[in-house]
Amino acid sequence: MINLPPLSLYVHYPWCVKKCPYCDFNSHENLPYEGYVNLLKNDLKDSLAYIQNRKIRSIFFGGGTPSIMPTEELEDLIIFLKNELDFAEGIEITLEANPGTFEIDKFKSFHDVGINRLSIGVQSFNNQELERLGRIHNSEDAKLACNEARKIFDNINIDIMYGLPEQSFEINQSNIETALSYSPDHISYYQLTIEPNTYFHKYPPKLPSNESVFNYGSIGQRIIEGSGLRRYEVSAYGQESRHNLNYWLFGDYIGIGAGAHGKITSTIENKVFRTLKNKSPKDYYKDQSSKLTYIENLTFDFMLNALRLKDGFEIDLFEKRTGIEFNSIEKNIQVAIDKSLLKINNTRVGPTPQGYDFLNDLQEIFL
Repeated sequence: MINLPPLSLYVHYPWCVKKCPYCDFNSHENLPYEGYVNLLKNDLKDSLAYIQNRKIRSIFFGGGTPSIMPTEELEDLIIFLKNELDFAEGIEITLEANPGTFEIDKFKSFHDVGINRLSIGVQSFNNQELERLGRIHNSEDAKLACNEARKIFDNINIDIMYGLPEQSFEINQSNIETALSYSPDHISYYQLTIEPNTYFHKYPPKLPSNESVFNYGSIGQRIIEGSGLRRYEVSAYGQESRHNLNYWLFGDYIGIGAGAHGKITSTIENKVFRTLKNKSPKDYYKDQSSKLTYIENLTFDFMLNALRLKDGFEIDLFEKRTGIEFNSIEKNIQVAIDKSLLKINNTRVGPTPQGYDFLNDLQEIFL
């Protein structure tokens, strides 16, 4: 029998000042639709049945660039959420922000309306790299944003990418060290990947060699962990993000907004299903209903998430989240162990160092 897991909320704001050439997220450059916050409210009301008497443990405002949302609209939305939902004690409320001067001026207002974790999309502190990435901020903007955020928020994350076009070892190392100089609580350090349906996919930039990229990842990991920020997930270091951790541990989350995804457990049906809202803001404006799809391969879906965690997961968590007995996947587990990709310590299962380096190979064993 599947148990009811913790619940989070994801709010999608699909507009940006400029679409980055590597971005495959549901983001658009055109001006936001008037009344979008009211659509989000209607969306949430339609999703209240998914709550099933649970408290909301985290909220994440993602995009797009939600920091361009007018502060009064954000405050109105948060007040509405507080009235409609039961917030857990110590709830984590994250807002993604770009380090442009327009957003920096609003940081204190974000904090005042209830945001207690700011995630800053720096990507690089090097002006040439930022230009190649199509970012609208420069190095000084990025430094100012990190400095101001550190003064205002008790919990900040800085996003840094590696393997960027024409990137050198020295610049990559400088990016990491600059980020660490602001004493962030969390760093997201991840490789640039060329995704379909992006400008970079159509017009590929000159990237460092695979060997260089691997070295950038390994060296960056050592520098970040050497600063005291422990790696707990493939690209995450430091104070664990409650919201993201809920994803990796196969918790439930309601998704509202254009193109927002959700995952909901039904203990009545003993099934897990995913929800998806209309991706186009124009279509979402007309219809905020969810499209439902039941997850057929719960084992793979669970492993796809939980094996991203460096410390892995408890065996009983697998059984509670999926309703599947662990011994039913004994053959898959043994294959992974024989390939030195997986380890079991008492009741805990997790990737080996080799399994972490070849995570796709490990996850595919359960497909």
